Amino acid sequence: MTTSVRKTRTTKRQGGAPTISDVALLAGVSPMTVSRVINADTNVRETTREAVNVAIAQLNYAPNPAARSLAGAAQLRIALLYSNPSASYLSEFLVGSLDQAGRSDIQLIVEKCEIGDHDVEVAERLVRSGIDGVVLPPPLCDSKGVLEVLLNAKIPTVVVATGRAPEEAASVSIDDMQAAHAMTAHLVGLGHARIGFIIGNPNQTASAKRLEGYRAALAEHGVAADETLIAQGLFTYRSGLDAAEHLMDAPNPPTAIFASNDDMAAATVAVAHRRGLDVPGDLTVCGFDDSALATTIWPELTTIHQPIATMSRAAVELLVGIVRSARNGKTERARHVLLDYTLIRRQSDAAPRRRPSTRAQHKSSRD
Repeated sequence: MTTSVRKTRTTKRQGGAPTISDVALLAGVSPMTVSRVINADTNVRETTREAVNVAIAQLNYAPNPAARSLAGAAQLRIALLYSNPSASYLSEFLVGSLDQAGRSDIQLIVEKCEIGDHDVEVAERLVRSGIDGVVLPPPLCDSKGVLEVLLNAKIPTVVVATGRAPEEAASVSIDDMQAAHAMTAHLVGLGHARIGFIIGNPNQTASAKRLEGYRAALAEHGVAADETLIAQGLFTYRSGLDAAEHLMDAPNPPTAIFASNDDMAAATVAVAHRRGLDVPGDLTVCGFDDSALATTIWPELTTIHQPIATMSRAAVELLVGIVRSARNGKTERARHVLLDYTLIRRQSDAAPRRRPSTRAQHKSSRD
């Protein structure tokens, strides 16, 4: 969604830092509306909220802590627990979270919490510390133990990028099934009939949704499903290497491989290059996330753009709104925010074109 910001001759008063009035003028709203957005008031239309956030970013506006304190907006303590094998995904998530924390004038506590490695104890410690709310990105968004501790303690929680959000917790996500369906349909449209798929970690519900989308698109386009073209991954680069080797070693290997995240797609490209295969001439490779890695390898990846930083910003903003509403005596039903995804085409996809001699040469060299 593109938000237009009203153009004005003067977007900032001469001298000094930008004021809330400057933000209001640039966004085309009242100063009171800007204040509501800053304080994560839920009674603001999404288009208006986005226009104000764009203006805040453009002016580099920062709320005055002293003024906010006088207004009764006590600073909140929000925790972000992370345990993600993809450094590029985590980096974008942290950037968005920290940015929104600054805009909302809250204290953001970032803590590592490995699933199965004292994760429940970490959640219990946060509850005892009096934390105001918690953001759970993947894979912790699907941790039953952590969620049970937080929800039983009535700690406001927002889960991000889960394929199955609990009713009691708010959530921010995209439609993983439809996104995977769109990518698979795109590959079929290019002429691929043998499309390999690398599944994400089974401990994440989004992995099953992406596999479901892949299967649904094949069935919808009349492409016979072949279980030998599906390999298990763990969302790590290492697991992507193993899965890609498995798929390429098949007697009738795929002409395209769709990996459930960019790390595994990048690993697939590396395996193809090691085997002397051209990407996309001999093998099309596509990913998911559109993390920084997608544009730092060669060829750049065709992928599903999941707005990671925007999702983390939305999660923090949503959580702050829930906590502040509760402080004002308002009880809100858990909101489930669904953001848009985009299929981004770059240089790693093309119509199928076999080069048997290249594959034969690799087989001979291994023999």
